Amino acid sequence: MDTKQIKSLMRDFDESGLSKVKITKEGFSIELEKAAAPVAAPVAAVAAPVAAAPVAAVAAPAAPAEITGDAILSPMVGTYYASPSPDSPAFVKVGDTVKKGQVVAILEAMKIMNELEAEFDCKILDILATNGQAVEYDMPIYLVEKI
Repeated sequence: MDTKQIKSLMRDFDESGLSKVKITKEGFSIELEKAAAPVAAPVAAVAAPVAAAPVAAVAAPAAPAEITGDAILSPMVGTYYASPSPDSPAFVKVGDTVKKGQVVAILEAMKIMNELEAEFDCKILDILATNGQAVEYDMPIYLVEKI
């Protein structure tokens, strides 16, 4: 492609509704991507002042307690499931002793079910996630005591 064709392609891309395009042809490759444009907030018409009703103070949600001790952490972002199916018993419950390699939960990510295995022998002290909850990378799921 020559400079004239590239400029024409850039103009066409700029006017299109596309946000990204990549073209490869005869050993030549070009990739164009539009930067996200900031969205302006709509301007509201000024209204006459209205007396506000008293509002009760709302307490901010408490920050999660700091986890002390050992924990089994989520190795990925996904959805936590305590059992293999809705009508099956949970993999583990508080007080259970778990062996290294034993499945303790299922984490669903992009419609793929991944088994979460214990990395060490331990006793389950507390279950920190609820069934069906979205979990983050390195989020504690089980509070445990190493054996």
